[in-house]
This record gives sequence, C-alpha cells and structure tokens, in this order.
Amino acid sequence: MFDDLKEKVRQLAEPVVAAEGMELIHVECLKMQTRWIIGLYLDKECGVTLDDCAVVSNQLGDIFDINDLVDNQYTLEVSSPGFDRPISRDQDFVKYRGSQVNIKTNAKIDGVKNFRGHLDDFIEEDGRKVIVVEVSGKKYRIPKAEIIKANLADTG
Repeated sequence: MFDDLKEKVRQLAEPVVAAEGMELIHVECLKMQTRWIIGLYLDKECGVTLDDCAVVSNQLGDIFDINDLVDNQYTLEVSSPGFDRPISRDQDFVKYRGSQVNIKTNAKIDGVKNFRGHLDDFIEEDGRKVIVVEVSGKKYRIPKAEIIKANLADTG
C-alpha cells in the first residue's frame, strides 16, 4: 500500500517539480491515525527556497485532490532535503559515494540493522541492487530492497 501510494505521488509530482526547474529527490508517505502525511523533498542547483516549496505545494495539492490520491485527509509537506538529506534513488547512491551515511534495514545483515559509515559503492549483484557501506573497517553489502531509510549523516 505504501509503495503504491509513493509511486503514485512520484508520478503525479515529478512533472510539476521538473516544470519548476527542480528535482524530486525523495517521497515519504506516513499513515497517521486520522490522516496521511505526504512528504516531498526537492532540490535544485542553487538551492530550494520557501517560495519554491509553496509554489509546488499549491500546484500538487490541487492535482492530488483531483486524482483522489488518498481516501481520507492528508497533509502535504514540501521541503528541501537539508544536511541529512534522504537517499533513495539509484542515482543518489551513486552521487554520494564517499559520503558518510546512516542506513536502517528491515532485517539484520550480519547481526546489524542500523549502519553509520562510509558509502563505498552502489552495484548490481546477482540481479539485485546492493549498497556497500564500510563501518569501522568492516564492509557490509546491503540489498537496496532491505533498506527502510537511508540519509546522509550529519558530520557537523
């Protein structure tokens, strides 16, 4: 359900975001008790402004309503990614090779579910996408499909 909604949000949002000269880098959908929270993270070369977020939010609110995106109420949150930007797209894992990252998986990999380390590589292995992370000198191979959340680590 969450993945279907995220994909539908992405399909509706990407053309609007691109038309405004920005890139949709991440979509989050969170089911609360009485409503959905739909979060969009945008980026552009010179940085995203509050006005950029407002323009996209206004356009997408109407588009989501027309397309009956969700059955009940939702809150749309549009923002820039910040220093701890989410990483979810293949090209982001490639772009941020060499960076410090935090990764949370839905199952233990070598006894670990939370990784904070150096993003070494993003590869395809046996038909699946794998993120290679080095934590304290040990390299972990994390299947992308197992990742619940990944973001750049705040190094400040």
